[in-house]
Amino acid sequence: MRRTRLLLATCAALALAPAAFAAEYDLVIDKRTVTITGEPSEAITVNGQVPGPTLRLREGETATIRVTNRLDEETSVHWHGLLLDGKVDGVPGFNGFQGIKPGETYTYTFPVIQSGTYWYHAHSVTQEQAGHYGSIVIDPAEGPKIKTDRDYVVVFSEFTREDPERILRNLKVDPGYYNYRKRTVGDFFRDAKKFGLGAAIKDRKAWGSMRMDPTDIADVAKYTFLVNGKAPESNETLIFRPGEKVRLRFINASAMTYFDVRIPGLKMTVVAADGRDVEPVPVDEFRLAVAETYDVIVEPETEQAFTVFAESIDRSGYARATLAPREGMTGEIPAIRPRALLTMSEMGHGMSGMDHGGMDHSAMGHDAAAPAGDMQGMDHAAMGHGSGAPAASGHEGMDHSAMGHGAAAPADDMQGMDHAAMGHGDPSDALATDYPKVDYGMGRPGMDHGMGELAPEGTLDGAGNVMGWSSGAPWGAKVLSYADLRSAEPQKDIRAPEREIVVRLGGNMERYIWTLNGKKYGEAEPIQLRYGERVRMTFINETMMAHPMHLHGMFVQLENGQPAERLPDKHVVSVAPGRSYSVLISADAAGEWAFHCHLLYHMESGMMQKVVVARLGETPPQPDAAPEHGGHDHAHGAAQ
Repeated sequence: MRRTRLLLATCAALALAPAAFAAEYDLVIDKRTVTITGEPSEAITVNGQVPGPTLRLREGETATIRVTNRLDEETSVHWHGLLLDGKVDGVPGFNGFQGIKPGETYTYTFPVIQSGTYWYHAHSVTQEQAGHYGSIVIDPAEGPKIKTDRDYVVVFSEFTREDPERILRNLKVDPGYYNYRKRTVGDFFRDAKKFGLGAAIKDRKAWGSMRMDPTDIADVAKYTFLVNGKAPESNETLIFRPGEKVRLRFINASAMTYFDVRIPGLKMTVVAADGRDVEPVPVDEFRLAVAETYDVIVEPETEQAFTVFAESIDRSGYARATLAPREGMTGEIPAIRPRALLTMSEMGHGMSGMDHGGMDHSAMGHDAAAPAGDMQGMDHAAMGHGSGAPAASGHEGMDHSAMGHGAAAPADDMQGMDHAAMGHGDPSDALATDYPKVDYGMGRPGMDHGMGELAPEGTLDGAGNVMGWSSGAPWGAKVLSYADLRSAEPQKDIRAPEREIVVRLGGNMERYIWTLNGKKYGEAEPIQLRYGERVRMTFINETMMAHPMHLHGMFVQLENGQPAERLPDKHVVSVAPGRSYSVLISADAAGEWAFHCHLLYHMESGMMQKVVVARLGETPPQPDAAPEHGGHDHAHGAAQ
């Protein structure tokens, strides 16, 4: 009888135990007709849906994922942010992987050695834009450290009826093809009225001499922005009960769009960045770069609907979901905030004491330098323009004081300037002077923000646009800064770096070619790392666009002002226009790894390089003579 009771008790316990997470999945990549915006359209689907299904794994198990390709072209799946063997990282042309041919099934098998929020996507030409992406949630082996009542994945993405290959061709013909909101004559007169005629003229001449446009902060327009595959009018709903603790796992699976994310009426507490736990940071909003993930906790106390609101950085639209006690409820949808206009300070202009006379405008796709009368005294080499220093050697010929790397300029030239603003500060968020009073975690009092001395960043121009790399958050709002991120667990490797690798992010806008250290993919030798070494990588953004830089196979640690043992891990680092940012890398993953900007059309236009981590005594793999990815002549910048 006792044995019977024990057996019954054991069976009851098993019945009440949570279901085991599947370690095996079958994914089918196909092209199907979907209806997202009310009209049928063709998309690449994963198991018949956009986005693909969420893969739920558990730390410590072995994942087996069979991928069947029913497309008429090669495909692949990259497990973004996962630490695994290079052979299953999923990038064609790396570590012997040649992609998945039409009609074939490829089996990815790898141990799951981490936990957190990640995602997967194609690494074959422009398939990611066409719908080939999905989310990954990996539960900790010992259970969640923060207990929550609800747990939701929130995937932001874009939808377009336009063929992604055509989008790329359009950008090649005219980089401003999708810039429908350029400044007008009316904008000029409004600026002249607000800031003075001389300042407005000087500003227009500066931008014109560089053949650039301050409104060009997003390459592609006419997107419909989605949450979990649903357009705004579809009202994706996330259910809660008042008083519950809800985890929202935000993933930016867009090809090209940055989002400013907020939930009006609810404070968010950031608890993880790119899958890694961080010490909790209460915020009102955060900027989500392409390919980044953030986990936040919200605790709604009232029985009302809240809008999860994500504005595109160019304010061309938004994605939204509703957090509500029941289906059918809607929260108030905020008005779109003013768009941002870049200022001269983003490009290193207008800073008193800087000599900007030697700028190589061809590095930015400009045929000639600005007239001496307009740009006299500007040494753009200080911003990394001109000849690129070798990636492994350092900063030859570079004025580090202008970038905050070394000694400050003489006090009479640079008095009051925060040099960290141009060095290892935080490029991911808006720059704010003491006006308006927005807590971006990185005030810059005393800095000359330029714009032809038109106005400090964060102010509004004559047409009501926000000036500078700013979200336009209201007075007193707390916007997440990279400087806020602090690892929840001590870092295991806190060694000082042995050497520095400088990576200049550049491009030729007139030809729509994007480069690393002046070269597009296939032209440069791989970056060589010795297995086990510790290096600093410094990104210098010479362009007017932000670049979310992604290194496969390894996390990097942000040098964000936190103590060495608490530097946060990231797999994507957003480097804002005209800024520099540094990270530390422990080269603990042997193999060949892709390193690229995660803006899809930038990567496809050359902004990618191979990183090789070799053990002592090994001969590093040689670069392919002609990289091929799916047979496209433009794949990853192989043949522009």
